[in-house]
Amino acid sequence: MAVDHIRYDLLTQEAMRGVVRRVLRDAAAKGLAGEHHFFISFATRAPGVKLSPRLRAQYAEEMTIVLQHQFWDLTIADDSFEVGLSFNGIPERLTVPFAAIRGFFDPSVNFGLQFAEAAELGADQGAAQLTPSRPEDAAGGDSEKPQAASEVGRKSLPVPADAAPVADTPDKPAGGAEVVRLDRFRKK
Repeated sequence: MAVDHIRYDLLTQEAMRGVVRRVLRDAAAKGLAGEHHFFISFATRAPGVKLSPRLRAQYAEEMTIVLQHQFWDLTIADDSFEVGLSFNGIPERLTVPFAAIRGFFDPSVNFGLQFAEAAELGADQGAAQLTPSRPEDAAGGDSEKPQAASEVGRKSLPVPADAAPVADTPDKPAGGAEVVRLDRFRKK
């Protein structure tokens, strides 16, 4: 296999973190539109993450926060965001660098992004993945009860029952749209 000197995996990660940055900037400026709300999973030990010692002890590796009804002072910088949340009635201010984010989910529209950890990005690894599935317990989440990332994070994201591996995807799915495969255009 050829060596990727361009590092598409890193470029993809950066572009997808830009999507999260843009969505959060819009939410900070205009509020959340309609039913949109966000589950954001991040590595709590990543450089630049600021949490209270209480939260760091409770979420030693990974944490998922929910931006829906009870958050305040959402501010977005080029490399991080800050937000106020309440955890069991105790207000907290979190700082999360975009590089620490492992997953971003908007269950209202079944949209999610997964991010590979730095150690996972290698010549044979894929980069970030679009994830059109909905976390099972997304509808009832609120920032009062943050969920551990193992509940709504990268590794436990459910695969929709109607999803099939790419190799088995029919040419015309039930939704009416046509899936076009490059194999169709290759000379045999």
